[in-house]
Amino acid sequence: MFDGCGGWELIVCDNNSSDRTAEIARTAGAQVVFEPHNQISRARNRGAGAAIGEWLLFVDADSTPSRELFEDLREAIEGGRVLGGGCTIAADHDALPVRAVLAFWNALSRSLRWAAGAFVFCRRDAFSELGGFSEELYASEELDLSGRLKRLARRRRMEFRILHRHPLHTSARKLHLYGWRELSAVFGRFLLSPRRMLRSAEGCSPWYDGRR
Repeated sequence: MFDGCGGWELIVCDNNSSDRTAEIARTAGAQVVFEPHNQISRARNRGAGAAIGEWLLFVDADSTPSRELFEDLREAIEGGRVLGGGCTIAADHDALPVRAVLAFWNALSRSLRWAAGAFVFCRRDAFSELGGFSEELYASEELDLSGRLKRLARRRRMEFRILHRHPLHTSARKLHLYGWRELSAVFGRFLLSPRRMLRSAEGCSPWYDGRR
């Protein structure tokens, strides 16, 4: 989270972690808030509610933004034309299928201006006006917010921008944990009944079944 003078604050939302997440975060100087209901959108909204900055940046715990990516973000903010956005991503996995999926996603992200959930930024006033992440959704809440931010940006004659010069490095642990077959089954359920699936933790099991 950033203020208009170049300062920043670090907020970690503990969403029922079973390890030393909160302790480690506090030791590193972060403000720790707690969200008792296991839901990504609620955890993000809880963190945003504790922030005081003019800009919000949401980063997943298993992702590592580089200094260069933060510089790209600073330039976008200081340019004055951007309302929000995201960035392209790269995973810690060299397998060809993984690289192909990521290349496909990054192409979609840039062409349709969809922010990956691992890195979403926006003006605080825009986030508040839109009501934050939808708490009706247990997954794809970042795509829903991207759509609403893009519409608001058009009304304000601003941009929703996907940064791409320095991709965010994120973990491929879900592929290791679930494998292609299980993840394909989840995607198939999404295609058959997206509305029903996205509105329950059970339907979005890779994010909520506790497998680590």
